[in-house]
Amino acid sequence: MSNFQQHTKLPEWSLERVFDEKAPLLADFRGKPLLILFFYLGCPGCKGRAIPYANRLIYEQANINVVGIHTRFEGRIYTDEELRNAKDEFYIRFPYYRDVHPATTFTLYEAGGTPHWILLDKDGNIKQSIFGSDPNKALLRIDLKINELNQ
Repeated sequence: MSNFQQHTKLPEWSLERVFDEKAPLLADFRGKPLLILFFYLGCPGCKGRAIPYANRLIYEQANINVVGIHTRFEGRIYTDEELRNAKDEFYIRFPYYRDVHPATTFTLYEAGGTPHWILLDKDGNIKQSIFGSDPNKALLRIDLKINELNQ
């Protein structure tokens, strides 16, 4: 069992702002479930399935927070301007930030690639950590776990 899986709470993330707002702390999201999406603009699954899924949650699940973390475990570095332009290009409706140096939080949270999802309950306890964007696997499992938290 990995060190990450042995903990019920995540250590604090290391994020840089993309837009003008200050990067939040994990504690800022207590009181509502939080879904964290690690994504990368060079990842087809992120752009084609993960970002649209996260956008849908914003409209369909008012009782959950969604936060994106643009990370780079491989591939080119995207500029702040490219990250800002992605908001309109991909209709991103959730707040997102840049991972520090370039995959600090990604590595700390033991993400498996992009997209990677981590779901926390309202108290900040880890309920699911899953890699992928297959609608019949990862996204379905996230939906089921979100529904469990809402009961």
